[in-house]
Amino acid sequence: MFHHGPQRRGVFADEDSPQGQARRLTENRDPKAVNSCLKVAFEDVIAEPASVRSFDRVWVWSHALFEVSRVWFYRLISLLLAVPVSLLAGLLLTLVSCLHIWWIMPCLQLCVINMRWVQVLWASMLNIAIGPFFTSMGKCCGSISIRIARD
Repeated sequence: MFHHGPQRRGVFADEDSPQGQARRLTENRDPKAVNSCLKVAFEDVIAEPASVRSFDRVWVWSHALFEVSRVWFYRLISLLLAVPVSLLAGLLLTLVSCLHIWWIMPCLQLCVINMRWVQVLWASMLNIAIGPFFTSMGKCCGSISIRIARD
């Protein structure tokens, strides 16, 4: 049986297949624009003013060499570093998640549960000592009005 769905790059695209999922992953590698500041072009780095110009062929070859070296050096460096850095980032995030789930949150909940009496005491002290002062200040300053006069 033939699949008559949408076709991309000469291959039938089935969104539920592993190939379709892999294709979605490789199409947009920065969907949240985390690294939008790294969109660097030749014109962002090298520019010649109108008063000083190199030969046209030098400019064209410099542009081509910049683009090719940028792409291929990135690919080479990412080939060497992507897997180890991903492994370390996954390990670090796992460690942080585990500490947060099993150590930090239980300690915070223990403090919140056992400090209920401090919350009640603090609220009572604020209502007894500070509340009347600010109520009085509000009544004293409540009748103040400001008028802006234009000359």
